[in-house]
Amino acid sequence: MENLIKNPPVPNPTILQSEELYKYILETSVYPREAEPLKELRTATYNHPLGFMAASPDAGQLMAMMLKLLNAKRTIEVGVFTGYSLLLTALTIPQDGKITAIDVYRKAYDEIGFPIAKKVGVEHKIDFIESPAILVLDKLLQEPEKEGSFDFGFVDADKENYWNYHERLMKLVKVGGVIMYDNTLWGGSVALPEEAVHETKRAARQAAIKFNKSISADPRAEISLVSIGDGVTICKRVR
Repeated sequence: MENLIKNPPVPNPTILQSEELYKYILETSVYPREAEPLKELRTATYNHPLGFMAASPDAGQLMAMMLKLLNAKRTIEVGVFTGYSLLLTALTIPQDGKITAIDVYRKAYDEIGFPIAKKVGVEHKIDFIESPAILVLDKLLQEPEKEGSFDFGFVDADKENYWNYHERLMKLVKVGGVIMYDNTLWGGSVALPEEAVHETKRAARQAAIKFNKSISADPRAEISLVSIGDGVTICKRVR
């Protein structure tokens, strides 16, 4: 592995339980292709007190590939934190692409992510809205032209509202578009008995279980729950 300044340990929980194998994946496949601005942002996020909230770089690599396969131009993101996935999206979509980014707090992004986005010249692609996401999504849906106007969505926010976000994003993202939901395996705790899970993680675990069950039965979507990072559900809108 490269030195810790350039590639700090990934702080958030991951599904892959073999540390050696996970390091191999990062060193062989992820880090060599990770853009320098993303490395810089990941390092800065690692030093943040809430660094464990960051998206994992291997999940980010998958996200970048999805954006390219879709030729995505208009995207929407719920949950930003320091902006790793937001910067990744801004670097991936075309110069005239646009991202609607929503988070209830923008301080971490302003302090860490925005300066890097500005330095590499992609800040013009980002429309950051500081607000509870439900309010913003509902407001967007009041504008008929916004329905089906997004190519791609990414959600990494409060797990209790994942289904509420899903219902709205399934109207905002076009048929054939994709939504990715992060942390849907919640450190693997979804497969454990509740008593084996720390009390502080039980509410989010239950929310993840409920969401996984609901989305698996959604006839409007094709899905794949991928055991990468902390679990990522890829959802394609088919109707």
